[in-house]
Order: sequence, then C-alpha cells, then structure tokens
Amino acid sequence: MGQLDRITQQPEIMGGKACIRGLRITVGMVVGQIGAGHSVDELLADYPCLEREDIMQALRYAAWRAEEREVMLTTA
Repeated sequence: MGQLDRITQQPEIMGGKACIRGLRITVGMVVGQIGAGHSVDELLADYPCLEREDIMQALRYAAWRAEEREVMLTTA
C-alpha cells in the first residue's frame, strides 16, 4: 500500500469520515462521482481545491478499504 498522506480523518470534520487533506470533500464523494461516470478532469474543474493526486489517493484508499473486509454477497 503506497503512502496516503492526502487522506485525513478528524472527528470534527465531516464526522470523522475519510476526507481529502482536511477539506470537507470526502473520499466517498470523490469515488461516487467517478463511479457515476464523471472524469477526473470534470472533478478537478468542479472542485478547484482538488489536485489530481488527491483523486488518485482517494481511489487507492477506497480500493484498500474494499479489500480490507470480506463481504458475503447473495445472488437473486
């Protein structure tokens, strides 16, 4: 796992959710926007305080968290 120095968690910011550099931009929001089909360039335009590496670290952090626990999936 590479260094995730841009991901912060502070109880007083967004209830302790993982955020980008202490900003009120959560990792979940960034990942959700990418998952909804928005490009990195669109996110950078919509959130000028973000940098490309912020988004890359948010994606790496989310991938790491997804691998961290086992989830039982059911089929319909």
